[in-house]
Amino acid sequence: MLPGPRRGSGRLPLRPAATTALKRVLTSALAVIALLLGTTAPASHAAAAAPDFRVIAFYSGTWDAAHIDFDKEANDWFPKTAAANNFTYTATTNWDLLANGGVDAYDVVLFLDDAPQTSAQRAGFERYMRGGGAWLGFHVSAFTTDASSWDWYYNQFLGSGNFRSNTWGPTTALLRTENGTHPAAASLPATWTSAVSEWYAWSNNLRANPSIKVLASVDPASFPLGSDPDQAWYSGDYPIIWTNTQYRMLYANFGHNAMNYSTNTRTSSTFASATQNRMLVDALKWLGNAPATSDPWYSLTSQANGLCVDARAAATANGTAIQQYSCNGTTAQHFRLTATDSGYVRLAARNNPDQVVDVTGVSTADNAPLQLWAYGGGANQQWRPVAEANGAQHFVARHSGKCLTVATTAATNSVQLVQRTCDNSAAQSFRLTAQP
Repeated sequence: MLPGPRRGSGRLPLRPAATTALKRVLTSALAVIALLLGTTAPASHAAAAAPDFRVIAFYSGTWDAAHIDFDKEANDWFPKTAAANNFTYTATTNWDLLANGGVDAYDVVLFLDDAPQTSAQRAGFERYMRGGGAWLGFHVSAFTTDASSWDWYYNQFLGSGNFRSNTWGPTTALLRTENGTHPAAASLPATWTSAVSEWYAWSNNLRANPSIKVLASVDPASFPLGSDPDQAWYSGDYPIIWTNTQYRMLYANFGHNAMNYSTNTRTSSTFASATQNRMLVDALKWLGNAPATSDPWYSLTSQANGLCVDARAAATANGTAIQQYSCNGTTAQHFRLTATDSGYVRLAARNNPDQVVDVTGVSTADNAPLQLWAYGGGANQQWRPVAEANGAQHFVARHSGKCLTVATTAATNSVQLVQRTCDNSAAQSFRLTAQP
C-alpha cells in the first residue's frame, strides 16, 4: 500500500545496539578492577576476529503494517546473516545519528522503511555518502511525491524522482538480470523469481541517467504483475535493483510483505527467495569492501563407471546434452550447486553459469534425458542433493522426485544422462570433487 501520513515524529528511543561507547567504558573499568585485584579481566569482543564491516540499519516502524512487519523480519534476518558472514548489524530508530556523525562508525547504512526527514539528517547522510560511505535502501526508502524537496537524494542519488504507480496486491515477480558482472549480481541467474512484494514505478527514466546501472528489472513474462486487475502492470520497463556509479550504493524495490490487515498477520516473507537472499549478501559484501565468496565448482564422478558428468562438446546452448564422459579436468565437467530454496539447488555449468542441468520438456517419466537450459526457476531445473554414507551424493529432481542417473553403467563416453525412479543404485550415486 502507499505510505500514509506520518503520525508525530515517528521516532522511537535509541535501541541498545547503539551503546558502543558505554561498552568500551565498562570494559576499561573492568580491566582496571582486574589489575587492582590481581586477576585477569574477561576477554572483550575485540579479542575475537574483527568483523569485515559494520552495518547500521535505520527504520521508523510507524506507518503501514506491511512496512512495519518488514522491519521486524529484517531485524531478525540480518543479525543471523551477519553472524554467518562476519559483519555486524545494528538497528536503530535514531535518525539523528546521521546528523551528529554517529553514522561514521559504520561502513554500510541501510534504510529499511523511510528516509531522513530533517535538514540536519539529510545533510549528514549526503556528507557520509560523498565521503565514501555505502548504502543499501529498500522499497519505501525511495518513495516520495515531492522529489524537489530533496533533489540530491531523489533525483541525483537515487535517480528515481517521484513515485508514479504501484502494483497491488503484493506478488512475486520474475526478474531479469541485466548486469551479471556487477559483484552484487554475480550469483544471479539470467532470470529468477523474487520474494513477494508490492512494486513501485517512478517518474524518472532511470535508463536515461548515465550514472544509473540497472542490475535487475521485471521480465515481460511477469505481466500482468499484481493480483488486482485495476492495479496491475501489463507492460513496460520496470527497474527493480540498481546502483548509482557515482556512489557506493544499491537500491532494491522489494520490502513490503503481504499482510492480512484485519489481523495484522504476515502472509509472505521478503526473505523467502534464496536467490534474492544471496544477492543481498553479495551486495552487502560489495558495499562493505569484504572479500566476495562464491560456491565452489565441482566435478561429479559416477560411482557406477568412474565417468564424469559433462556438457557435450563443452557447449552452453539451450539443449546441450548432459552426458557421461571420461574425466578430463575441463570446465565442461564443472558444476556449481547454488541454493534455490527448501534444500534444493541448481546445477550451474561453469562455462556459462546461467545454464543449468534441466530435465527435458519438464518430463516426469523415467529415462527423460538431461540437458543444459537457461535457468528460469523451473522445478525441473532444481535438485535436492542427498548425502550417502559413503560420502557420495544422489540428486532428486524437484518436479518429479526422480534421481539423476547415468543411463548405462558401462564406461561408454557420450551417453546422455537421464532421470529415473530413485533406487539407491551406483548409477545414481556421484562423488563431488572441488575444482580450482
